[in-house]
Amino acid sequence: MALSRLNSLYMAVVADHSKNPHNHGTIEGVESVVLNNPTCGDVISLSVKFEDDRIADIAFAGDGCTISTASSSMMTDAVKGKTLAQALELVEIFSEMVQGQDNSKQKELGEAELLAGVSKFPQRIKCSTLAWHALEKAIKRHQEEVK
Repeated sequence: MALSRLNSLYMAVVADHSKNPHNHGTIEGVESVVLNNPTCGDVISLSVKFEDDRIADIAFAGDGCTISTASSSMMTDAVKGKTLAQALELVEIFSEMVQGQDNSKQKELGEAELLAGVSKFPQRIKCSTLAWHALEKAIKRHQEEVK
């Protein structure tokens, strides 16, 4: 019974993030990182505004499946205001989690932790990690620019 309620909560949260994504749109004056998942057709354009060593603002646009859109929304919530090092650590934690690896820091992902079940569906892992990879690419590009 408890597992059924948990699955219902998972589905409700994922559906809500997909239908009403947080931080959806673009940020003026910020170069976006665009990535796609040719397997399922997901495309994300991620805008990240950096201030000093922090993510001051973040937004995404594009077309994606339910998992991709929900993960993008959850990711933006999880990393906004974080330092670049903290955000990169969350990228690693999320990637390990959706590949089925246990990590005691999964709670730091916020609602994105609900996507742990994606590990049971290998074909959906790329959908769930697309935004996270875009974030990693944006951070690394920013770090190169400020060197």
